[in-house]
Amino acid sequence: MAVAARVDPKSYFAPQEWAPLSRRSAWKGLALLAHAWIVIGLAMALAVLAPWWLKPIAIPLAIAIIGARQLGLAILMHDAAHVALHPDPKVNDWVGNHLTTGGLSGYRAYHLQHHKFAQQQEDPDLALSAPFPITRRSLRRKIVRDLTGQTYYKQRWSGLVKRIATRKAGESLLPILTEAVVARRRFLIGMVATIAVTAPFGLWWVWPVLWLVPQATWLPMVTRLRNIAEHACVAKDEPDPLRHARTTLANVFERAFIAPYYVNYHCEHHMFMHVPCYNLPRAHRLLQAKGVWPDMLTAPGYLSMLKVATSKAA
Repeated sequence: MAVAARVDPKSYFAPQEWAPLSRRSAWKGLALLAHAWIVIGLAMALAVLAPWWLKPIAIPLAIAIIGARQLGLAILMHDAAHVALHPDPKVNDWVGNHLTTGGLSGYRAYHLQHHKFAQQQEDPDLALSAPFPITRRSLRRKIVRDLTGQTYYKQRWSGLVKRIATRKAGESLLPILTEAVVARRRFLIGMVATIAVTAPFGLWWVWPVLWLVPQATWLPMVTRLRNIAEHACVAKDEPDPLRHARTTLANVFERAFIAPYYVNYHCEHHMFMHVPCYNLPRAHRLLQAKGVWPDMLTAPGYLSMLKVATSKAA
């Protein structure tokens, strides 16, 4: 197996520079997690409290904000997979499992394979970047599938529907449904609890409209855009560890709706994968000061990166 080349932090940073970069804070990761949930709550309040004549604007805006913070929760779970969300591994794993998107153990094993074999044949994420560049028409079709819930259905529910539809004659549905409930218990518990709390106030629609819709539409789209920015048009078997992933210099709008919690600093993350996300901007600035930027794979923004990723002729 072709293990991806590694970066030695000592090649770029003096000990007094590296120590604060690699240090895990006991409160910063938890503060980002609190921020994600607070923003979700405020966006829901915006949609609920808006007068009827403003709801056509407030609800779509809330959906975009919440979908981006759902991605933010996944990003913080990703930090937990690197044991970078909290210095205490037990706290790190508990928070990563219960206060983010969950599924930490399975994701950690998968994701560390991605780092070990970045852009090599054994990289489990290689299929995400391999098709690029694509045509603009192809990207539009993908975005339409994302925003209409087709991607979400395919990823989350089509397997269950297929199992039910193709079960053998006389085979009981109970084991299939029981397995599905166990696998989706977090989703179902969240649904039941939220509806139980909101329905008595006439707000039964909060969960389907302000949680499920963002999860099924905006989240798949921005996840796709993030994946494209990070690894699209990166050479397979790339030998240079400074070019295994791309950093995108996101503006304020892009950080709010596409790339929360410093996920855009993806080249730095691959170079130093155990550095907490909140320290990546500092690493970025230090590398700039040391003249390393020209050797790194970067893009000036998400729009410019999408132009590169859709440069294939129709």
